[in-house]
Amino acid sequence: MTLWQHIAARIGEATGSNFRPQPPHHLGGGCINTALRLADGDQEWFIKINTADRPAMFEAEAEGLATMAKTGTIRVPRPLLTGTYDGQSFIVMEYIASGGSGAGSQAAGEQLAAMHRHTAEHFGWHRDNTIGATHQPNDWRDTWIDFWREQRLGFQLDLAASNGYAYLKRLGEPLLERFPSLIDHDPQPSLLHGDLWGGNISSDREGRPVTFDPAVYYGDREADLAMTELFGGFEREFYAAYQTAWPLDPGYAVRKTLYNLYHVLNHTNLFGCGYAGQTQRMMERLLAEC
Repeated sequence: MTLWQHIAARIGEATGSNFRPQPPHHLGGGCINTALRLADGDQEWFIKINTADRPAMFEAEAEGLATMAKTGTIRVPRPLLTGTYDGQSFIVMEYIASGGSGAGSQAAGEQLAAMHRHTAEHFGWHRDNTIGATHQPNDWRDTWIDFWREQRLGFQLDLAASNGYAYLKRLGEPLLERFPSLIDHDPQPSLLHGDLWGGNISSDREGRPVTFDPAVYYGDREADLAMTELFGGFEREFYAAYQTAWPLDPGYAVRKTLYNLYHVLNHTNLFGCGYAGQTQRMMERLLAEC
């Protein structure tokens, strides 16, 4: 039995149906996982596949999608199951046909603000997950400063040092000490997508926003908004709608650089020195502002 035949059998068991799909259609767009669509004329499912040592990554993704879906705000693909077979791990979720970009829509801004209204008592999540292909720790912390220092920027700086970028860790250490002057507000722990760049949001065929590939945790909502600005930004309608629904504090203009530093550091650790210069410039800018 091939992997996709095994997955088809699992889908049939999970849905209580006689799911007999055509051979899979391979989909592009990702650099971490292999993506497939399985369909039999009545059902369509989206499958991501990776190596056998990655089941926890997919289990965490499924939990993140389910958590976001429960809010009844922005649409996400609903997860069906995860598993391993023949040396590979996989996740199966709802297939949502794309109708185009949903990043610039008013609805996307309104719905993201509504999702951010769902909060927790502490910062973090009940399990670790991944940001791209990198492990993302989510141990609960009582304060946002401690969470961002220990679970986000400090973790990435340690990883950078182990990857040969010790000078970035040396530059970042005084930044960690100055967090109280940079994170000078008291956010509530909002449910975050966690990896909200333009490639992770679209729209369905009815034009409704859809987001996917989350790295869920509870944190400062500004961290989600900051990432939307990192790789080109979303359309102005998105930001206007979000600001109307839940205005941002003026200090966001500085904090967004700190929050995006986490993602640029992660890109340095994943993809190499092409991002190291940008990382250094961002840290120097932040040190000059605190």
